[in-house]
Order: sequence, then structure tokens, then C-alpha cells
Amino acid sequence: MSSQGPLEVKRLKVEPGWIDYNGHMNVAFYLFAFDRGYDVFMDRIGVDQAFRERTGGTIFTGEAHVSYHAELKLDAPIALTLQVIGYDRKRLHTFMTMRHAEEDFLAATVEWMSLFVDLNTRRVAEMPDEIYAALDAIGRAHAALPRPAAVGKSIAMPAPKR
Repeated sequence: MSSQGPLEVKRLKVEPGWIDYNGHMNVAFYLFAFDRGYDVFMDRIGVDQAFRERTGGTIFTGEAHVSYHAELKLDAPIALTLQVIGYDRKRLHTFMTMRHAEEDFLAATVEWMSLFVDLNTRRVAEMPDEIYAALDAIGRAHAALPRPAAVGKSIAMPAPKR
């Protein structure tokens, strides 16, 4: 693993069915694209289909915060990156970016809090050593990266005056 930057996890393009009535990528498909990239990351740390079938272990999303920065239009090429922000045996905090793959502008970000779950009990459980070791290798490399400014950002506006 390189400590030079976040992992590029997936490249794809905006599909015709992802376009909404405003002529750009619908909000739901930003999250869909991020999810496809997160699946690649899960495979990379060993939480793939074979692992799920063998152990009943998987990763669930506990919380996700999406921020939209720029429109993406039909056929736009997308590059997704993922940075591990924090982790322990049960939780995984990641931050992903979606950039236009040719023009390099930031289109969106998502911050995830994920949980390792035992599908047999449907409860949060500890990651097995093999998964934790793979995650730890990436997490250690990413520890040297700057923390994205948007991590931990919340939505807020002043209460209306009455």
C-alpha cells in the first residue's frame, strides 16, 4: 500500500439511466456509484463473496454523509478514491471522493461509518484477524495522509427567528 494518496477503487461512467429531469446525474446514483467503489474496497480487504459465504461476516453501513459539489452529465468518466480515516475491530471510518476522471473536478464526497456484522446473528461483531490485518495495512499507510477537511462535517443552519 502506498502512503502517497487515497486508494483509487473504481472508474466508471455516468449511465443513461442515472440522468434525472434536471439533465444531470440523480442524487441517488452518486451514492450508488460510491457503493460500487466501496464494494471493490471490501473485496480488497477480503470481505468478498467467498468470505461472506464461508464465515457469515460482512460490512454494513451505519451512517453515510454525501456532499454534492458539481454536476456530472451523461457519459462523464468518474474516478473514485477511498481513504481510511479510522478503524477498530468492529468499526471502519472511510472517506471517498468522486472526481471527473478527465477534467479532475470534485463532483462529490461521502463519509462512511461502517460496521462489521455477523450475518448469523445480525449483530455487530469483531473482524477476524485476516480482515483486520488487511485493513490495518491500508490504515497504517493512510495514517500519514492529511485528514480531508470535510471529515466530520455536519449540516446546520441557524434556527429561524420567531
